[in-house]
Amino acid sequence: MKPLLTLRNVSKRFGGLAAVDGVDLSIQPGEIYGLIGPNGAGKTTCFNLITGLYRADGGEFTLADKPYQPHAIEKVTEAGIARTFQNLRLFNDMSVHENVMVGRHVRTRNGLWAAISRHKRARQEEADTHERAYRLLQYVGIERFARYRAGDLSYGHQRRLEIARALATEPKLLALDEPAAGMNAAEKVELRQLLLRIRDDGKTLLLIEHDVKLVMGLCDRLTVLNYGKVIAEGTPKTVRREPAVIHAYLGGDAHE
Repeated sequence: MKPLLTLRNVSKRFGGLAAVDGVDLSIQPGEIYGLIGPNGAGKTTCFNLITGLYRADGGEFTLADKPYQPHAIEKVTEAGIARTFQNLRLFNDMSVHENVMVGRHVRTRNGLWAAISRHKRARQEEADTHERAYRLLQYVGIERFARYRAGDLSYGHQRRLEIARALATEPKLLALDEPAAGMNAAEKVELRQLLLRIRDDGKTLLLIEHDVKLVMGLCDRLTVLNYGKVIAEGTPKTVRREPAVIHAYLGGDAHE
């Protein structure tokens, strides 16, 4: 099976600091892939390179067996990568339903004139967008809040809404930036169930996450970074036994 996403010798410097230093990784279709490491390891920088927030200084990216240049977030979304953010970026004054529709519009085909003229194709596409958005709210379990202001949802439900909006773009890869941040234990259990369901329904997921227990129980494979370099890659069982990982990240009171 060919990888969905491949990074080869990817690097990023900020002044004299090599935040990402010759990183190679390969994500297979239909898996949950974790990118972890201690503070300053470079995982967030690498994640932001993949999702177009930063531009790499060197290296190659391949997405779905084609060269991929993540130079702008909107182009990344069109290419098939959708991301969430550690700090929620919802449209708080819009309804929950409308937030998901915003994500869906990246896949609509009718232009401005068709929408203004209320052309039949545009009306049908708009109806399809409404329906698809509601089905995604059902999928993540918050459809009963469809008419609520997004800003009025609980924190855990806002996380689910952000995932639904990302899924509305029909991504090949769903990239999650610390999806469990700020969640209580019960919300983390529900999140884990949702992410496993998304994977089992055929999506590929990439996440960075500081909750080691969640990562080890959720991810199919992991890459561990330290000082911008890969120090381990493999299944959670394999990675957690690596001396370099124990020393740099898992030993003692290691934190993200």
